[in-house]
Amino acid sequence: MPYHSALSSLCSQGLAVMVVKDVETLRDESSSSNDGYVALFIRMLGVDNDPQDREQAVVALWKHALGGKHCIDNIMKYRGTVNLIVNLLKSESDSACEAAAGLLRVISSINLYRNSVAESGAIEEMTSLLTRSSLSSDVKEQSICTLWNLSVDEKLCVRITSSDILPLLVKFLEDEDIKVKEAAGGVLSNLTLSQSNHKLMVEAGVIPKLANLLKANEEDSKIIRKVARNALLELAKDEYNRILVMEEGLVLVPLVGAAAYKSFTPALYSWPSLPDGTKIEQSSKGPSRYGASELLLGLNVDEEKAELEEAKMNAVVGRTQQQFLARMGAIEIEDDTKSKVEWSSNQRMTLLPWMDAVARLVLILGLEDESAIARAAGSIADASINEHMRTSFKEAGAIKHLVQLINHPSDVVRLGVIRALDRLSISNNVCRTIEAENILHPLTNLLKQSKSEISHSLTAMILNILIRILDPNKEMKSKFYDGTVNGSNKGWDVVRHPASANGNDMIASELASRNNYLDRRQNIAGGDLVDSTFLSCLVDILKTSIPDLQRKAASILESIVAIEACVEQLISADIESGLVAVFRQKSLIEVEYSDKPDLQILELEEAGLAVSAASRLLTKLLDYEQFRLTVNWHQFTRLLRAVLVSSIPLQNKEWVAACLVKLSTLSGQNSDFENPINMEVTLYETIPRLIEQIKSSFSPEVQEAAILELNRIVSEGMIDSTRAVASEGGIFPLVKMMENGSDRAVEASLAILYNLSMDSENHAAIIAAGAIPVLRKLVLSQRSQWMRALRLLRTLPT
Repeated sequence: MPYHSALSSLCSQGLAVMVVKDVETLRDESSSSNDGYVALFIRMLGVDNDPQDREQAVVALWKHALGGKHCIDNIMKYRGTVNLIVNLLKSESDSACEAAAGLLRVISSINLYRNSVAESGAIEEMTSLLTRSSLSSDVKEQSICTLWNLSVDEKLCVRITSSDILPLLVKFLEDEDIKVKEAAGGVLSNLTLSQSNHKLMVEAGVIPKLANLLKANEEDSKIIRKVARNALLELAKDEYNRILVMEEGLVLVPLVGAAAYKSFTPALYSWPSLPDGTKIEQSSKGPSRYGASELLLGLNVDEEKAELEEAKMNAVVGRTQQQFLARMGAIEIEDDTKSKVEWSSNQRMTLLPWMDAVARLVLILGLEDESAIARAAGSIADASINEHMRTSFKEAGAIKHLVQLINHPSDVVRLGVIRALDRLSISNNVCRTIEAENILHPLTNLLKQSKSEISHSLTAMILNILIRILDPNKEMKSKFYDGTVNGSNKGWDVVRHPASANGNDMIASELASRNNYLDRRQNIAGGDLVDSTFLSCLVDILKTSIPDLQRKAASILESIVAIEACVEQLISADIESGLVAVFRQKSLIEVEYSDKPDLQILELEEAGLAVSAASRLLTKLLDYEQFRLTVNWHQFTRLLRAVLVSSIPLQNKEWVAACLVKLSTLSGQNSDFENPINMEVTLYETIPRLIEQIKSSFSPEVQEAAILELNRIVSEGMIDSTRAVASEGGIFPLVKMMENGSDRAVEASLAILYNLSMDSENHAAIIAAGAIPVLRKLVLSQRSQWMRALRLLRTLPT
């Protein structure tokens, strides 16, 4: 072993570089002598040499490379050096792997040599190395730090992400060694800089792991918290990822600058109150002997009466911490040094635990900086993703600030504030608090004063808030739902009242609650809701060509018409022309074959919702005689009949059909099937609805009731009823019910299918639905329906 002998000789002379204690000896030698030693050790890296020689050589070169760029240049001038170093990553010796990875880490820190390291297969070899079950922390650290250097290059990021290293990096975020976690977090932070990597990283589960690291309050984890924050901020630029981050208890907060907080003026020497403005009850204790109770007001609080629920306690703690930081001038010092991620318009953000973030955002709402207020309001809107967050903002006192800011002269501030209130009002509990702040007046004024200039998005948000405030079922919903999720009307926990003998009392209680709400609304009839300008504004919105705004305006008017005083003003505002505009939408009267079917379906759904809301409004208006005396019966009947046969979704035709029937009844037309209105309602709404119930209902009782009603309609011989059943796809569910339904359902199915079989065009569909085997089974079983089954079987071409 010549190289081993040479190394031993060098060691005996005290000249071996990096192997003996005097590491600096070689670095101080002349350039020519230095080159000779480096060349010798590079030759010793060859794969045909003894593993011990190779290990000692790579250790020597690693320590030599730590001398600076000129030492690294000295190593890299020999071609093939990096390949030999990468090959050592396959060694079974942890010492050799650590030295090889450490040397690659030093080399990759130089921009010039980064591609050389990547092209030598270092990423793939390190991936293989890191998958070993038993690996020292030092090897992990050096390997991952090399990847950290390589991930600076965007092109190399793609290679790292596409390899198997990503799940390993996520796993190393939970490693016991803090340096390994820091290195893994650094690589992931660099990978997030490329948006194309976000989907893979989220699927690998990186968000929960990074969030846990950021929330950890360990003094020795400042670096990992910094890289975790930057990585999460990059991921949170995507709306979906932002929700995932907030679900981990972290909220985006704008960095507004320390100067903005100079306008903060805490309420000193005032009686203590909760963040939402609730005053804490003062005890009846007398003054203390030395006047301490006059200075320390908290001594006057009755501890037994001051017990707070958890949400209020969190609000108090968060407010105290953030106000203390603001008064000390240290509120953004830590965040400003850690957050280097910039969003649109150079607006920097940071991430805080939800309790601190809620208090910080509410504090910013009370500042004078318009930009800071607008950004805080936007963050509140983004953070209001669930009932917990919406309630937290309510308890922190955000509602009062936001309502006061509706009249702010800045358009940007108003837009952010309305957006925040829109998101917060999704919660029934928060919505009641918003209503208690007398928000109706500023909202209606904003809608009236700016109706010609206001944007569609702002109009839609104002209408959303008004709909929720004026919803007569709001109090009943609060008894059945604990919360809502992301704007949905479906609660997290549905509270169902148990069935009992007092069920009628419960229903009566709910109706009484609804009537009380309407009575309270009647008390404000002389105010904002019955203002003629406001009502005219809503009617004008009905005349627009935007179905979403039309639906919302119609829903608000539906609630307001419960106040009889409004009807006359609506007639004066030409409510009839507004309703006509809704029923004459372009997507309803123009049937086109579009090359974008998905867009056409979306337009029909939006139009259907608007038409349904307008139909409900028209139905309620018809209860008032003064409206019936002015309405054009024939025009509305013609328009609604056209809507009924249109392609809007079936569920939106229910109120159209009900309104048509009411128009028909009030106009004195017959109520039997010969009435063309009743016939169209049956063909285009009743029959499709019954078939849909048979297809999709999970309740056998509902399916049976639907099939019996369908049999009644068909057996009465209405024209085109059998054709409507066939065209709506009713044959297949009827055959299925014939096989699995109850005796009554089987008999009704047989009767309907027999009527359908009278038209030979339906034979192929009946046979394709599998009716023949089912009919034969019924005949052979000698069940009570076997004669009907035999008769149907004989009509089919078998």
